[in-house]
Amino acid sequence: MPATTQNRWQIDEWFIDDDKFNSLYPPRIQKLADQHWTPLQVAKYAADFLVPEDGVKVLDIGSGAGKFCLAASHYKSNGFFYGIEQRIELIDSAREAKSRLGINNLSFMHGNFTQIDFKQFDHFYFYNSFYENIAGTAKIDYTIEYSLSLYNYYNSYLFNQLEKMPFGTRVATYHTWNNQMPPGYKLVETQMDKLLNFWIKS
Repeated sequence: MPATTQNRWQIDEWFIDDDKFNSLYPPRIQKLADQHWTPLQVAKYAADFLVPEDGVKVLDIGSGAGKFCLAASHYKSNGFFYGIEQRIELIDSAREAKSRLGINNLSFMHGNFTQIDFKQFDHFYFYNSFYENIAGTAKIDYTIEYSLSLYNYYNSYLFNQLEKMPFGTRVATYHTWNNQMPPGYKLVETQMDKLLNFWIKS
């Protein structure tokens, strides 16, 4: 059922700025926002790029508390957004925020991104979720294993999966080194002082 004008206004209120949006989450999750969750402006730019037509499916690799998917699905209601995340606490927070916002064109999955079939999706968002595995970096928590070998494995796995995707596949990367992308992907646009990069396989 389409949202009424009043309901739409109430939902829009959450997207006034990042502080307002982050207040959807429990205090511990809010405190992680500056370092770990996608800013609303980044989500808006990325969603516009990743949904060039109706009905596309976008996967957020390492979706954390779900902020990118929640914001992107609000900005681009003609797309479908999926988040995959290892930590059940963050999945629970994401699902609770989804319920409060009443947004339906998104879904959150609990698990490791290596367990899913990339061919189910059209385009991808990646906010360098493997970076925690490097020693000395800020961690979300210590409920999962960290190691340099995992960092290298995850990067290699993602590289190989993206390499198998068809021509026209789009990827938005945020705070990610360009050499993490397979050579078949062309950088077509940058935003946010070159921190947010848009790629298309050609």
